[in-house]
Amino acid sequence: MYGDTIAAISTPLGEGGIGIVRISGNSALKIAEKIFKTKKGALLQAGNRKLIYGHIYDRSGKIVDEVLLAYMKAPHTYTREDVVEINCHGGIVSLRKTLETVLAEGARAAEPGEFSKRAFLNGRLDLAQAESVIDIIRSKTEAGLNLAVTQLGGKLSGKIFKLQESLLGLLAQVEANIDFPEEDLEEATGREIVRNSEALLEQISRMIKGAEAGKIYREGINTIIIGSPNVGKSSLLNAMLQENRAIVTEIPGTTRDIIEEVINIRGIPLKIIDTAGLRETEDLVEKMGVTKTREMMGRAGLVLLVIDAARGLTGEDYAIIDLIKKKKAIFILNKADVKEPQVDINEIKALSAGRPVLWISALEGTGLEKLEEKIVEIVLEGQLSAVDDVLVTNIRHKRALECSAEHLKDAVKGIKDNLPVDVVSIDLRAAWESLGEITGSAVTEDLLDRIFADFCIGK
Repeated sequence: MYGDTIAAISTPLGEGGIGIVRISGNSALKIAEKIFKTKKGALLQAGNRKLIYGHIYDRSGKIVDEVLLAYMKAPHTYTREDVVEINCHGGIVSLRKTLETVLAEGARAAEPGEFSKRAFLNGRLDLAQAESVIDIIRSKTEAGLNLAVTQLGGKLSGKIFKLQESLLGLLAQVEANIDFPEEDLEEATGREIVRNSEALLEQISRMIKGAEAGKIYREGINTIIIGSPNVGKSSLLNAMLQENRAIVTEIPGTTRDIIEEVINIRGIPLKIIDTAGLRETEDLVEKMGVTKTREMMGRAGLVLLVIDAARGLTGEDYAIIDLIKKKKAIFILNKADVKEPQVDINEIKALSAGRPVLWISALEGTGLEKLEEKIVEIVLEGQLSAVDDVLVTNIRHKRALECSAEHLKDAVKGIKDNLPVDVVSIDLRAAWESLGEITGSAVTEDLLDRIFADFCIGK
């Protein structure tokens, strides 16, 4: 690949028990033996894949840190190159000084994602598996983690390879028709292409449909809690978080700024935002909070509208309902614990325009389970869940699938329009190449650079 040796700090900077400096490349062992000293002699003699106690020394002979070092011989490593990992004390100074010592002996500072890029280019991982590494690191829920681990295990890649194999079979039929025109295979080949292409389209369409759910499990969805002042928005946030995150008082306008938290709702990361109550106010700070609320509303994928059931609808409530008429929303009637609710449930249902209406008590914590069910139902909209089949979680993968599907549709249309099968083969090959962008069997250097640029330095 490159022929040089790279190094980076592979753990987050900060205070911790252990921090790791990773080295990969042909000179990894040579560099380690220059800077690492044990009481038992040379590092190579100590053995492969063992943690060895010793010290890191800089060029002046000064001890940098007391460490445990592991040498892993190629090709049985993450990058399929010689790898050395130095387990230092987890402080910023010791880690940086150790890395500087490694770089001084000829290693190059790794670029973002370069270890994973080398793993891909050396055949250790395909591209979809390499991308799942960053998904594992960024997982916000256990469901998101499970999806990423499944992709690292090659489940998505396996499905893509099967689709590509089917396309290669179709291309082989086309080539046979071109090579042996006297056999008069074109009509039979055309029917076969149409039948198989439509079957492949059905599989790809299912994966594309599941991509929306996959994206939600991977990235979450922006959810905003809105309502007029003092209806219980902050109480709802606290109840969902099961902690007192927001200040709650009986004074209207207490919440003046945006409060954001991530909540795990049955495997879906909900980026939930508690906002200032929407009302006309002369208070400058509160007015700024109301302005922020309106801005956040435009970016929200789901709205939780809180209405005070104890006092009924106000003019402010009607104005808010009008603002969210085009949004996915759940109408939440709070304070269900009051003896004589003042809301007209039939009016609320009419105003909701078919969107869910739920009774809850944020104070007593009742109705929250039903709220979670409705959130999941609305967010997924009947799409696949995290336990179903193979979920595409990466927008790049979704676009490649969509591109492949378009080429397959063009191939089917070409056959039905009586185009020669050798012309149709162009679309079939383009469909194969689009799928190859997911696994890396058909990928450009520029695309690789863009993908791995999103990785952290040490991975």
